[in-house]
Amino acid sequence: MKSLLLGNAAVARGVYEAGVCVASSYPGTPSTEITANIAAYDEIYTEWAPNEKVGMEVAWGASIAGKRSFTGMKHVGLNVAADVLFTISYAGVNAGMVCAVADEPGMHSSQNEQDSRYFAKAAKVPMLEPADSDECLKFTKYAYEMSEKYDTPVLLRLCTRICHSQSVTEISERVVPPAKEYKKNPQKYVMMPTYARPKHPIVEQRMLDIRDLSEKSPLNSVELSGTGLGIITSGTAYQYVKEVFGDKVSVLKLGIVNPLPQSLILDFAKKVERLVVVEELDPFIEDHCKKLGLTVSGKDLFPIVGELSPNMIAEKLGMPYNNGKNVEDDIPVRPPVMCAGCSHRGLFYTLGKMGVTVVGDIGCYTLGATPPLSAMDMQICMGASVSALHGFVRAGGKNVVGVIGDSTFAHMGVPGLIDIGYNGSDSTLLILDNSTTGMTGHQENPTTGVNIKGEAVGKMDIEAMCRACGIGRVTVVDPNNLDECEKVIKEEMATPGPSVIIARRPCMLLKSSKPNPPLSVDESKCTGCRICMKIGCPAISMKDDMTGTKKKAEVNRTLCVGCDVCTQLCKFDAFTK
Repeated sequence: MKSLLLGNAAVARGVYEAGVCVASSYPGTPSTEITANIAAYDEIYTEWAPNEKVGMEVAWGASIAGKRSFTGMKHVGLNVAADVLFTISYAGVNAGMVCAVADEPGMHSSQNEQDSRYFAKAAKVPMLEPADSDECLKFTKYAYEMSEKYDTPVLLRLCTRICHSQSVTEISERVVPPAKEYKKNPQKYVMMPTYARPKHPIVEQRMLDIRDLSEKSPLNSVELSGTGLGIITSGTAYQYVKEVFGDKVSVLKLGIVNPLPQSLILDFAKKVERLVVVEELDPFIEDHCKKLGLTVSGKDLFPIVGELSPNMIAEKLGMPYNNGKNVEDDIPVRPPVMCAGCSHRGLFYTLGKMGVTVVGDIGCYTLGATPPLSAMDMQICMGASVSALHGFVRAGGKNVVGVIGDSTFAHMGVPGLIDIGYNGSDSTLLILDNSTTGMTGHQENPTTGVNIKGEAVGKMDIEAMCRACGIGRVTVVDPNNLDECEKVIKEEMATPGPSVIIARRPCMLLKSSKPNPPLSVDESKCTGCRICMKIGCPAISMKDDMTGTKKKAEVNRTLCVGCDVCTQLCKFDAFTK
């Protein structure tokens, strides 16, 4: 049966059809919908893990117990799970285990553009890369067969355009293979040096065997059409190449991107006069071709940063292609902003007003760095706000706080807070508890007391966790109460020793949140001072007054949720219920 599926949904369907029994992931755009879709299949135990490392460890444990397993993450999440990946490459698996990793050329919602193919190469594990939704499903199922045949975890590389585009997909029934028996085998599963050393040669031979497979695998395909130009490509870039050239040039489409074939590429190169590699981000395939002694073009034509496009490929390869402007050319710039009524807005306004240096983290609140709030000074990765705050203070930094969200705190913030408590720096950390994992689409997390199925489960007590980390001063505030926030922040920063302030208010987009009636502006009281614009609320704008001679504040009643932050700023009581 055929169905129109997103790439992420197709991977989830492949996981289902492959008979997977356990899935554990941490949400991260653009990979989030894979696990969200898996959760809809009641036959699969599915969970949100606190972080990607835990998710991969859960999946490996399930594999060793004898059931097929899955874990998914975005590219920066693979950094967190790398410690696991590099070692289970040696240990191997029992039942099949697949990890989907979604790269993000263009950094639409990420802090870097890393190329996960290098992780596959460094960890010495196979990596498959589908080019549409149908391949997402088929490659996922194939990955489980490969995992079990070659005793290895398998990486499935996606990217934003594959994850979030739709194509026709052939779906079939779920087939659950018999559970594999777990047999006690410390030499295989205990990676202490004595047992790990003999595994390295096995891993190297495994990769040679999979390379031999890649020479003849149907996942790598040759489309011959003339002897002039030959293009080697994979994933999204393949779709762009086909859109521009159709069947006018020869194409070698690689579905197995690690290990890359040798003979297949050399044979293809002999059949064309000019060889070009079209790939996004790093010259991974291009460098492999050059190691084989081939003369090939690639990054001398195409950028090493950002996404490719059909227009760019046509231009660089001199192909007439009339597709008008790039879609982006016609889209007005719309900077990301916090939602109307966002519980983070008032807090960042207060921090900006106080002139405090803010060490930030990953989440909706990262938008506190953008104008007009401009109240975040640094941010690198999940949990870094806590550890970097400690380092900043220990180096003599003053007038500084750290800011981290509830989900991010559970993900990677706790070890940093243990460091602060253990080593006793004068650090003040703000935990912004909005009762959800907001930036990736409102997933549950260990601090919400609800699991991925919506069931009530154990809930991490943030206050108790902070105290258990050695923090004696833990205070809870309402971030929409600006005066209270400023008072408590000043007090905690002035008090020697570590402290935590929990700014707790649920995200206004949660179904459980009850917005207040929208506000209005009394034009007779509004002076046009524009102080209300300093919080950057999308529900507030300026318009001409009735005389057309003065700008007055205006509230978009469709957007306004009555959070009352603006009423605390206005000295003229112009905002009314």
